[in-house]
Amino acid sequence: MSALTTDETWQLKAACRGPQAIVFFPPPQFERKDEKLEREQRAKAICNQCSVRDECLDYALRIREQHGIWGGRNEAERKDLLTNLN
Repeated sequence: MSALTTDETWQLKAACRGPQAIVFFPPPQFERKDEKLEREQRAKAICNQCSVRDECLDYALRIREQHGIWGGRNEAERKDLLTNLN
């Protein structure tokens, strides 16, 4: 049986799968603000081409993901969305 539930099979279609996935999360070492913005722009550009972007964002909001780019949104942008939903 697959480790993914039916609601999570969208992950198999995600454009972020593979070697480019590294841009979706901060590196383990210090990252300057300009480096962070550039990395996030690269990740968001991949999200913009993704067929499951909405499912990804919904998932991140549902589980309250605190790190990375999900559904084309960073941590602060997702927090703002959640605040505006309440």
